[in-house]
Amino acid sequence: MDSDIDFKRTMEFAYGEPGPMGPGIVRLVADNASAFTFKGTNTYLVGMTSLAVIDPGPDDAKHIEGIQKCAAGRPITHIFITHAHRDHVDGCARLAAATGAITCGFGRTEKEPAEATSPSGKAFVNYDFEPDLKLDHGDVVEGHDWALECVHTPGHAPDHLCFGLSGRGALFSGDHIMAWNTSVIAPPEGNMADYMTSLQRMLDRNDTVYLPGHGGRIEEPQRVVKAYLLHRRWREQAIVAAIRNGADTVNTIVPKVYPEIAGPLSVAASLSVQAHIEFLMDRGVLVSGPAGIWDHPLTIA
Repeated sequence: MDSDIDFKRTMEFAYGEPGPMGPGIVRLVADNASAFTFKGTNTYLVGMTSLAVIDPGPDDAKHIEGIQKCAAGRPITHIFITHAHRDHVDGCARLAAATGAITCGFGRTEKEPAEATSPSGKAFVNYDFEPDLKLDHGDVVEGHDWALECVHTPGHAPDHLCFGLSGRGALFSGDHIMAWNTSVIAPPEGNMADYMTSLQRMLDRNDTVYLPGHGGRIEEPQRVVKAYLLHRRWREQAIVAAIRNGADTVNTIVPKVYPEIAGPLSVAASLSVQAHIEFLMDRGVLVSGPAGIWDHPLTIA
């Protein structure tokens, strides 16, 4: 099914160099490329006279200096955070201290997990982030020549927000929808039921372009959202088929559903399978014993 999604894995940019994304929108890419961040985290500067920054990226002094250089003396009044994963939010404190900008985000309600090495917990979530202005779905924040509408899109993260630029048809989609790959849904941070609902929410909008947290712009957003919904439904069917054929735990299902995955992405694949299984169990499609889905055989209900 991955081949049915037209992934866009080319991207024209240079680290430290601002790239125009449209009138009053500039992108700066942080130099934190990895298997999970693609070329790096996208930081956006929005506005002409006073600026909003969306996702200042990692705590990288050089990147924060690049944001200020890109502002070219114009005041940065607001810093918006799509979600509190470290590659998006850790630079926020440094930029806010340098500019006096108001920090804006959904805010975290979950406590830091006890397991310090959890691949979906402390390793990449900044549980200490507290925005000055807490946002919710439908809120609109206005600057001098811009207005951003908040779209709550939990799934990849419970606090995930997208931001629609009013009157422009552009939506900053964070990690919810990207062009280079599907979003990682990794429990307990990620929730597949929430993610599917959030994808459906995007179909109710009429945005004409998505500007994601990693990778290039998405020119046909409605088509991409529909493709991602189909992809997740196909993945779900593949998991059920694997169980019918005797692969009845997460560890035995993963190589059947993700035969091409190896290395650091194998953990993400396992967590994605877990997320799908939990969603199937919630709907009564699958059942598991008290030992849980990792150690007890799964069966079709």
